[in-house]
Amino acid sequence: MDPIKVDFSQGGASGKGKGSGKDAYLAPKKTGIKLLISLLGTAIGAAIAYYFMLPPMNFKSTQMYLFFGVVAAIYVALQVLLSGVITKPEYTVYVKKQAVIPGAIILLLAVVVGVGMLFSSVVFRAGSYSRIIDVDESKTFASDIAEADFQSVPVLDDAAAAALANRALGDLSSINKVSQFELSGKFTQINYKNAPVRVTTLAYGDIFKWFKNTSTGFPGYIVVDMVTQKADLVLLPEGSYIRYSTEEHFSKYLMRHLRFQYPTYLFDEPHFEIDEAGEPFWLCPVVDKTIGLFGGTDVKGVVMVNAITGECTEYSVDEVKSDPALQWIDVIYSNSLLVEQYNYHGKYGGGFINSIIVQDGVKVATEGSNFLAMNDDVYMYTGVTSVSGDQAIIGFVLVNMRTKEANFYEVSGAKEYSAASSAEGVVQDYGYNATFPILLNISGQPTYFMSLKDTSSLVKRYAMVNVQNYQVVVTGETIAECMEAYAQKLRQNNIKINVDIDEIKEATDNNDPGSETPDTPPVDTNKTITGVLTDIRTAVLGGESVYFLQVEGSKKYFRVAASQNEAVVILNVGDSVTITYEKSSEAIIDAISVK
Repeated sequence: MDPIKVDFSQGGASGKGKGSGKDAYLAPKKTGIKLLISLLGTAIGAAIAYYFMLPPMNFKSTQMYLFFGVVAAIYVALQVLLSGVITKPEYTVYVKKQAVIPGAIILLLAVVVGVGMLFSSVVFRAGSYSRIIDVDESKTFASDIAEADFQSVPVLDDAAAAALANRALGDLSSINKVSQFELSGKFTQINYKNAPVRVTTLAYGDIFKWFKNTSTGFPGYIVVDMVTQKADLVLLPEGSYIRYSTEEHFSKYLMRHLRFQYPTYLFDEPHFEIDEAGEPFWLCPVVDKTIGLFGGTDVKGVVMVNAITGECTEYSVDEVKSDPALQWIDVIYSNSLLVEQYNYHGKYGGGFINSIIVQDGVKVATEGSNFLAMNDDVYMYTGVTSVSGDQAIIGFVLVNMRTKEANFYEVSGAKEYSAASSAEGVVQDYGYNATFPILLNISGQPTYFMSLKDTSSLVKRYAMVNVQNYQVVVTGETIAECMEAYAQKLRQNNIKINVDIDEIKEATDNNDPGSETPDTPPVDTNKTITGVLTDIRTAVLGGESVYFLQVEGSKKYFRVAASQNEAVVILNVGDSVTITYEKSSEAIIDAISVK
């Protein structure tokens, strides 16, 4: 490649190297053609980058600034490649000159982002951040929260719902699609036909299965009833498939489909819902930055995408709240956004300095959250604690995930994870794990309710922990048995509650732990033995008293912890008992119950 000597002091350039001013430098031959190639290559690179990055063309989006920075970097990279400077260092000055304008653009973008973030920060705008959500703190727990209706209390979490949903995938064999799909892994809790359910879409098993099935799409979705623990694969009518999804690629990838129709919109993470007729939709919250250039994320509307046809319809937040035809929409504010907004409210009400030094009245959400179904809406629940990091809550907040109506209830007691640990301690011999607690009103008593799962994430027992006195911990094989034990435990602590155990039992007959579905009853592998105790031995294991019982006619010992069944401590040799246990060939067997 023959060099050209460019001389700014002489006002020109020549392949013969004309000029010798101090600003002269060597440039490759045919610089004009190479410039056009660089510009064309930059345009192609920008199109490819836009296709995969999908940045909103919105000054409030940091992705837009990053995108233009990438485009400028592409131009510089092409200049480096086309000039041959890698093998001919004498062209370095030429390349540096070509990089001046792109470098200035990148610097300008960085300055805009930096200044925008600075003036959007809580340091300067703490008051605005504290007002991003309105929280009513005037209500009381006992009067405002209805007593628990166990026909609508969810007993599953994401892991347990996924375990049941995976079983439902076997129904794909009816359309010869078994092993072609798996779960997407993202569940949305909604109210469907007056019942709390979690819904999820399917995903392709691997890239080869995507090639085989993408021309049609996904044949259906999965619904998991959070109360009855029934999971159903819902197949769409013949000829209908879910063609637009977060699990798709190219033009059918949901976010790309949205971006090409709404190039300037800022979107929060989309989620999957179904209407009362079972038709599938993606709800894609449209957000705005309400504080400065980049701060104060809030939802201003939603784009509803028909998962089958891809048809998009835009609604404002007010329309979703007021239009009866849209009442089936349960979630437009994500769980993470609501927690973030509440933390702004709790931390910065007294100003930024107060949140750091004095911390008067500063409070934040606890680690973790859950969902409650009330009044045909879904509410996000999280405990509230002081910033000192202790293990107690000072109250909890419920936020409507459709309207953002937020209420704080002052209730002191144990944090959710502390309560879960207490429940797990009762059944530590079984190694069960607790779901994140749900807060219930049990005859005026704030009560944590949770399910206890085995290593396969299948529900085996239930637990209740009194929020204000977390030493009141009980478990039961059924909700009714757990409720009965809870009432008895409270009476021992001089707290009387009015509950109808028979009514609870009737309402939850189909919700026993480990049930496959109401249509396919599980095989009962439990056994019982009734007889006179011939031997009782005790040991302290893990700091807990454990009793080993032997019944006349059996050589086996049945193990039961005192925390699992307090009545065991008053048993004597010669007492008649009935022990329920899981079938086992071991010499020592864990007792499920002792009566």
